[in-house]
Amino acid sequence: MFDVLVIGGGHAGCEAACAAARRGARVALLTFRADDLGQMSCNPSIGGVGKGHLVREVDAMGGIMARAADRAAIHRRMLNASKGSAVRGPRIQADRSLYRRAVAEAVAAAGIALIEGEAIALRLSGKSVAGIELADGSSIDARTVVLATGTFLGATMFRGEERWSGGRQGGQSASALGGQIRELGLAQGRLKTGTPPRLDGRTVDWTRTLAQPSDRLDWTMALAPNDCPLPQLSCAITRTNVRSHDVIRAGIGRSPLFAGAIEGRGPRYCPSIEDKVHRFGDRDGHQIFLEPEGLADHLIYPNGISTSLPADVQLDLVRSVEGLERCDIVQPGYAVEYEYADPRRLDPMLQHGEVGGLFFAGQLNGTTGYEEAAAQGLVAGFNAAAVARDLQEARFDRSNSYIGVMIDDLTLQGVSEPYRMLTARSEYRLHLRADNAVSRLGPMAMELGTLTSGQAALVQEHLEAKTQAVAFLERKVSGMELGLLDPARKSLAEWARRGDGIAAARSLMADGAAATEALDDAVYAPYLARLEGELASRSKDRALGIPPGFNLSQVPGLSNEMRERLEAAGPADLDQASRVPGVTPAAMSALHFALVRQAA
Repeated sequence: MFDVLVIGGGHAGCEAACAAARRGARVALLTFRADDLGQMSCNPSIGGVGKGHLVREVDAMGGIMARAADRAAIHRRMLNASKGSAVRGPRIQADRSLYRRAVAEAVAAAGIALIEGEAIALRLSGKSVAGIELADGSSIDARTVVLATGTFLGATMFRGEERWSGGRQGGQSASALGGQIRELGLAQGRLKTGTPPRLDGRTVDWTRTLAQPSDRLDWTMALAPNDCPLPQLSCAITRTNVRSHDVIRAGIGRSPLFAGAIEGRGPRYCPSIEDKVHRFGDRDGHQIFLEPEGLADHLIYPNGISTSLPADVQLDLVRSVEGLERCDIVQPGYAVEYEYADPRRLDPMLQHGEVGGLFFAGQLNGTTGYEEAAAQGLVAGFNAAAVARDLQEARFDRSNSYIGVMIDDLTLQGVSEPYRMLTARSEYRLHLRADNAVSRLGPMAMELGTLTSGQAALVQEHLEAKTQAVAFLERKVSGMELGLLDPARKSLAEWARRGDGIAAARSLMADGAAATEALDDAVYAPYLARLEGELASRSKDRALGIPPGFNLSQVPGLSNEMRERLEAAGPADLDQASRVPGVTPAAMSALHFALVRQAA
């Protein structure tokens, strides 16, 4: 009898298994193939804006993704480095094989029982889960089960006129389990994702592309230092062109996406190249990021041209691009359509409201991306262990983490398309920075006991350094001491909020992440205070009317997705707008501010 049984060895499943084990649970992980643990099925990268925030939060709770990413990083880039720290996103390009090895080693070190096989049915006892049945006729008893099936549940793959069963290239489909999920009424519908063709890097003319070198800055995804950094490789940028788009338009009738073969909706923020050309017909080109897949691997991932066009059309498309005229395709791209469940039927612990002990995590809940999956796996694993062993629940809040934002969005709003984490989804985004994840969540991790002694020591060291830095910023100094033509005496924190004072204040601070974080806190403090006032004001202005013909496209900070949802619903006031499915609190804040400003 296992305390926690995890089904699926992807990012959600591995994180869930390790999270449950850290809470003392006896854990088993069931997967089709043990060699595929931590497989990067699509883009060989971790992080980015919003996604990098999630990775740092998973790390602050003792998770494995950030440490695996550091061990496999062959290219690092801090996205939005020239902007404020709230929207900076750490992102690494990973060596696929080294990342997979790091994840497998983490699972093995956690003492998890690794089982190869196919789950064909959940075993139920009344209104609770009791284990699973396997295709070989055996069964596994468990107090709780975490379903982390990714894109494999009832999955079908598409490329042109081709159709075959599977959740990714070389993988099979969990068809039997998918059938039971539908029979139990736990399935919501189908979604779609896709991947681009893999290219032979030896056939790329790199001289005709724009090189994108790795960052020289010394930063890591995890709080723990990376003792063995790998050599860093450059990525490169090229673009589609008018000829590329002509190739796509000529073959678009053979695309399963446009031929009606695919019913599921794909990710809005990562559309296929044929969808881009169809939707943005006025564009004369789209960027392609050429990303290496490993130090000893010649494969290149062309980020930006995900496609399910026929293989011959894909080759013509690739060879129409500058620098790729003689390029060979090693593996053509394809699309995957799969079953997903309605996350609104889950509680904030990600436990199903109608089947006790059954937890859902990852793409099964309608999300897209490794980082979103890992964060959900963390939550499900912690709480499955809590249910099995009668421990304290792990609950995340919108105000303390992007994990909390995502869980709240999913369980309250549900999804109509694959959900991707964006900083714009949070009304607290000035506080939820990638650089302060340890300060926000470290105390919670220590309270729950989810850190090793070494991790706990690093967190405690960071928190103490942060406390010292905050105290230092309260020192009163005159402007003259800082080289400013102002004799007033103010705290360093107050001077830092002046454009001409931040550099001087920074020069007096100690080195290290904690000091930088404390300084950023000081700079953002007035904005956070104003935010609290705006949120309080919004709660009192729920009856504020939205005038007929109000131009939502002119609302600063309102995304196209939110605008489309609001325009379709046509709410008469803020209260009605807040109840439109999928409209985020961040969008409500932007709308409220615009309405108040117009009424003034």
